[in-house]
Amino acid sequence: MRLQHLRDGRVIAAVLVLGLVVVALLNAFSPTRSAFSAVVANSGNSAATAPYFTCTAAVGADTANALFAYRLTEASGSTTATDWSGNRANGAYQGSMTATTPNPNACPRDTGSSYQLNGSTSFVSTPRSYANPTTFSEEVWFKTSVAGGMLIGFGANQVATSGQHDRQVYLNTAGQLVFGTYSGTTQVVTSPKTYTDGAWHHVVATQSAGTGMRLYADGVLVASNTAFTAAEPYTGYFRVGYDTVSGWPGQPSNFFFTGSMRYAAVYSTVLSATQVANHAAAGR
Repeated sequence: MRLQHLRDGRVIAAVLVLGLVVVALLNAFSPTRSAFSAVVANSGNSAATAPYFTCTAAVGADTANALFAYRLTEASGSTTATDWSGNRANGAYQGSMTATTPNPNACPRDTGSSYQLNGSTSFVSTPRSYANPTTFSEEVWFKTSVAGGMLIGFGANQVATSGQHDRQVYLNTAGQLVFGTYSGTTQVVTSPKTYTDGAWHHVVATQSAGTGMRLYADGVLVASNTAFTAAEPYTGYFRVGYDTVSGWPGQPSNFFFTGSMRYAAVYSTVLSATQVANHAAAGR
């Protein structure tokens, strides 16, 4: 009899254990009583929804049409801005070159630092001149809290203040982005918003005979004019961070840019709205 009770007790215990397991499994897989969370932390592109996970990849997809592409990630004191477009158009850092790694950084999934421009001597110039670029796109990431200063443009002089200057993107005294070219008269398109909030922003300016002037900020078209189809015909150099904007609407008192920059490039084509959006999304 005692043996029978012992066996019955073991059977009951086994049944109870099995029941608990079933209840636990039902709770785990029930859609109304369970939750799931995950954190993906990797340097690959497996979890990204954007076409490109890094700025290196996004810009790299279009460097076949680039005149130059500078990451601007060199160490402090460097004199050369390496061109990774394949055109060997290494730029020259002028004045003070300081590298910093702000948090957040533009293009945070790309390794490396950013270029800190001091607002008085810092800028980059191309090593060679270009004869009257009529179809082009200019691009740069920037961060500033100072209204005024040229971001990227084209001038007749490589280093000194240019007598002829246009195809330039600058911040006016209100902190708006202005894209200007010259064809007998100054012709500009201006962003409605300001961009001096101390956050990173991405700007692209394009012009061609077929599309006119377009200005994009953070991947979105913010200003355009299809009637402005030509720039001043002359041979010049592209400059990042400084040249004169004297005589242009909203000209600041200081033409030097003050703040941080990363990923500056100029293309011999008009980047499409999709390409611009892809470049901007890769840096977020």
